[in-house]
Amino acid sequence: MTDADVSDIKTAYNLLEHVFFWFFSIQLIWADGGYRGDLALWLWNKFQCKLDVVINLRKKGFQVLPKRWIVERTFSWFGWYRRLNIDYERKTKHSENMIYIAMIQLMLKRIA
Repeated sequence: MTDADVSDIKTAYNLLEHVFFWFFSIQLIWADGGYRGDLALWLWNKFQCKLDVVINLRKKGFQVLPKRWIVERTFSWFGWYRRLNIDYERKTKHSENMIYIAMIQLMLKRIA
């Protein structure tokens, strides 16, 4: 956890260090346009992982961004579960475990 005044790009380096400690076989990461710059080069040099930045061209009207629907769809699935619909949990570890349970249930439904 960081303070609210710390930008996402500054915490991305620390977060990715922790992610690759546990999941070292990641080969591609999708990111928002705010992550352009040195992060892609650092990620490739350190972990041989490609950073694919989805850029919003800011045209007038509705515009579908590539791969954004995957994240939005996953978060909408969490709304199907009562414990994830509203933030009932006091500790973040409990919320994290509820997300794992929800995704396990979803995967089991698809297998069966």
